[in-house]
Amino acid sequence: MKTITCDGERVAKFVARELGIKTWSNPVGIGIEEDGEMLAGVVYDYFNGRNICMHVAAVEGKRWMTREFLWYAFYYPFVELGCDRVTGLVPESNLDARRFDQHLGFILETKLQDAHPDGDLLVYKMMKQDCRFLERRHGKA
Repeated sequence: MKTITCDGERVAKFVARELGIKTWSNPVGIGIEEDGEMLAGVVYDYFNGRNICMHVAAVEGKRWMTREFLWYAFYYPFVELGCDRVTGLVPESNLDARRFDQHLGFILETKLQDAHPDGDLLVYKMMKQDCRFLERRHGKA
């Protein structure tokens, strides 16, 4: 597998297609591919100096979640950008995405009523001090 760290436009298009999103606000993307096929991508947007939104999408049934990829997915916002928190926005109807975020350590912060075409939008947060993926064993930090 090959990690992509600089082809943000390609990753953003993949994640938007998988999540059904039409556009991004100044996105940055990292992804992982195998034999030219994009397996997963993370897009970051709405960076304000302390917080950034993170959006994750993956091809179902493909093994992509490596320690190295998860390390860099959190190293980028918390260390390279200096964020104190990462925000995840998840439709309440998307149980798989909710379980995934909670498994990664995101905490449900609030619900935005009727903020998504499917109903409510859940706001998840991860604070830098709570991120277990920044430990040395997950990467080069």
